[in-house]
Amino acid sequence: MKILLVEDNERVAEFVAKGLKESGHVLDHAANGRDGLFLASSENYDAIILDRMLPGGIDGLGIIEALRKTGNRTPILILSALAEVDDRIRGLKAGGDDYLTKPFAFGELAARLDALLRRSQRVEAETVLAVGDLRMDLLARHVTRAGKAIDLQPREFKLLEFLMRYADQAVTRTMLLENVWDYHFDPQTNVIDAHISKLRQKIDAPFERPLLHTLRGVGYKLSAAQA
Repeated sequence: MKILLVEDNERVAEFVAKGLKESGHVLDHAANGRDGLFLASSENYDAIILDRMLPGGIDGLGIIEALRKTGNRTPILILSALAEVDDRIRGLKAGGDDYLTKPFAFGELAARLDALLRRSQRVEAETVLAVGDLRMDLLARHVTRAGKAIDLQPREFKLLEFLMRYADQAVTRTMLLENVWDYHFDPQTNVIDAHISKLRQKIDAPFERPLLHTLRGVGYKLSAAQA
């Protein structure tokens, strides 16, 4: 699993990083709030371990609130020396998924992290589709790429959902006509091309790497793999 650790205390960061790497996790580390928010917004992580009190102009709660506003639902385990009940409640209400007070045993941190990951995998398997940094929340009907919200019309949403369900696979025009438009015949129009073009403008044009690829003579493929 890929974990982001945002912790300014060097000794704590080294302690946690050593344990997580020994457990087989891939780890990125940020030592201040500014860098932590940048990494959390621009990379895909399975979970975030986040200190509450951070330098860099934004604290842990500010990072959580900023991520949740953009639709980022990455599980977050808060670390904090603030142990009062009100402090824990504030952290959870801000959008944190769990709260561990300092000092802590690494075994407890690892157990809480594993529980968050298991819970997230069960929920996302049912309600969230992801291709690279593109995420679709089926319950909230919310789409983001690299943490940025993307506004889609109902047909565009349905088209993208179908493409995401068949990620890395060729999707033919016939498949799209039948499953997105409920046509069981070719209407001999450019309806698919027009919607694909609009979808590209929203999910690809503002970003460096395209996800939606045309397969000449076949159809389309949504993939985060390098062409």
